[in-house]
Amino acid sequence: MDPITLAFYAIVCGCLSAVAPNFPRLPVRLGIGAIVGIAAAAVLPEIKGMLHLY
Repeated sequence: MDPITLAFYAIVCGCLSAVAPNFPRLPVRLGIGAIVGIAAAAVLPEIKGMLHLY
């Protein structure tokens, strides 16, 4: 895994873990985690393209 991808997912996971205790139940947290993960995976190529990191 390249350092840009590693740093990006570390930031996303860190932010998600900061707000996760505010979500009531485990199924809700898992669903939100899955949605955030999919969104992050979809957005990362665009961010790398804008920053010319390919």
